[in-house]
Amino acid sequence: MARSIFEEVSETQKPETTAGVIDRGRGSARQAIRAWLMVLAALVICMIIVGGLTRLTDSGLSITEWAPLSGAVPPLSAEQWQAEFDAYRQIPEYQLQNAGMSLAEFKVIYWWEWGHRQLGRVIGLVWALGFVYFLVRRQIPMGWTPKLLFIGALGGLQGAIGWWMVSSGLTGTMLDVASYRLATHLGLAFIILGFIGRYIAELSRSERDLMQARRAREGGLVVLMSIFTVVLFIQLLIGALVAGIDAGRAYNTWPDMNGQFFPDTALDLQPTWRNFFENSGMVQFMHRTWGYFTFAFAVYVGIRAGKSPNKRTRKAIGRIGLLITLMIIIGIATVMLHATLWIAAIHQAVAIALWLAAVYATFLAANPIQSSLRDA
Repeated sequence: MARSIFEEVSETQKPETTAGVIDRGRGSARQAIRAWLMVLAALVICMIIVGGLTRLTDSGLSITEWAPLSGAVPPLSAEQWQAEFDAYRQIPEYQLQNAGMSLAEFKVIYWWEWGHRQLGRVIGLVWALGFVYFLVRRQIPMGWTPKLLFIGALGGLQGAIGWWMVSSGLTGTMLDVASYRLATHLGLAFIILGFIGRYIAELSRSERDLMQARRAREGGLVVLMSIFTVVLFIQLLIGALVAGIDAGRAYNTWPDMNGQFFPDTALDLQPTWRNFFENSGMVQFMHRTWGYFTFAFAVYVGIRAGKSPNKRTRKAIGRIGLLITLMIIIGIATVMLHATLWIAAIHQAVAIALWLAAVYATFLAANPIQSSLRDA
């Protein structure tokens, strides 16, 4: 690995293994904590994908109560299965959409939702065990305890928001959960993943290296990447609205929308604001047009990044361009294939990769890895 010129100046005065103040403690375990966070990140990615499939299979309302502890045990007898099924038959989704569903059919959607919730429990357990382990051994680097606690707090909040989302579909005439609550739930999942990704990037380098890198911060590029990340996040939220009302299955032509640029039913609902959350035509139109804007913004950032003196920063932002191009292509295929499960899952997986790429590129712009003369 290429060495920083700052390290070489001090090499004769200080051993290379000397830790900075923030890394000191009784055996700071930056790399072990990084590995633990990588496991958490992988679990959160699985959670997002499974959550998307749970929504697309209309499984999210199959469990009608929130039991964080006792709910970890699925029905184990015919009587318990019947009780779960009877509870499901009391909600609008069954009465207005799935009347006549058999117990065997109910079990399919139940296992999807149970698996989704169980994965959430596993994530919470992995976080708790890892945090307590490093805390007890006093191996958490200085200043990192609040960061790691913050991830756990967001995870707990996510569980509560998950139930807030599910509860919206248990009464009244709702056939699905409220789309804005689904968007909140998915948005928080991406926020959690973003923080974990950022922390992994920080822990991959020593604090000493990061302090040196900040002196070469590319301020203008950091601002552009921060704006792009917000723009991308909005697109992810709109995508959640699309999934929430199955808008991806409503207009299945491209570049037009069933022969129109702007659907003539896009403003049919009253009051008007409901169209932006509940009207399939409007929501899919928003997703398409904001997607085009996000792509154009990514191209602009890529052009600006071409002037960066740091090769790794240029490559990281170039990766965003490739991923967003792939995402748009797969998004078009998703629409034309009526959002079938396999293509929808791939679309979401690419969205996750794009999000992490944006988080990392923003981090590199703020903490560049200095290029050697050969790389410049």
